Amino acid sequence: MRASLLQIDVNEGESVESRRSRVASLVREQAGADLVVLPELWTTGAFAYEGFADEAEPLEGPTYEVMAKAASDAGVWLHAGSIPERAPADSGSATGDGPLYNTSLVFSPSGELAAAYRKIHRFGFDKGEAVLMAAGEDLVTVRLPGTTLGVATCYDLRFPELFRGLVDAGAEILVVPAGWPERRRAHWTLLAQARAVENQAFVLACGTAGTHAGVPQAGHSIVVDPWGEVLAQAGAGEQVLTVEFDPGKVALTRDQFPALKDRVLGLATPRR
Repeated sequence: MRASLLQIDVNEGESVESRRSRVASLVREQAGADLVVLPELWTTGAFAYEGFADEAEPLEGPTYEVMAKAASDAGVWLHAGSIPERAPADSGSATGDGPLYNTSLVFSPSGELAAAYRKIHRFGFDKGEAVLMAAGEDLVTVRLPGTTLGVATCYDLRFPELFRGLVDAGAEILVVPAGWPERRRAHWTLLAQARAVENQAFVLACGTAGTHAGVPQAGHSIVVDPWGEVLAQAGAGEQVLTVEFDPGKVALTRDQFPALKDRVLGLATPRR
């Protein structure tokens, strides 16, 4: 499998429309890859909280349309990172607005929506995303030829039980788009390797570059194999990180070192 992680620069001053167009061109340049991954909230910036409501779009909004076409043009599976999604309002809404979600979109090589994942763990404690956005509830996996993706987003990386649930649902490649801050970059690398080792799975973690809302981004997107070995890691700036690996190594690793069979706790049936 050939995967390309697009570590997008989210510096302020570029319009959302311009960035969509630029990123779509980058996706098209990855024709020949099997999987392309974008970061979290790359249209707005993960820390640009004040713009979430204004920049929010319906699930099948402008970013959906542009990314679906880019996936189709390139003929790739595309994890299009995440967008601030404005869900439809329910009948009891006093304002007429539906809730906001941090929603990831995954497209097939034909441009069809294969999955949408609403981020479960919202960052910010009592501010920012944690209060502005609603929490998702469902674990999401996506079946690709020969393997299965498990989908998570940024802050989710700190919650190993989510990844156990994805593994129970068949995931062999764990894809984590993020807008991770530079000041906690050491955690980013450590947690990506930990999730790979404990779940005996590949981890593809794609972050942003640049600075937005005054928060320098970590960059350093990373691909880790089921033994915790780093196959490739980006630097700090915008770049395309491309790596080739064999998804069959997951089954081989789990057979050679069958630690997952010795699990005792947390064996509840996962939601699918």
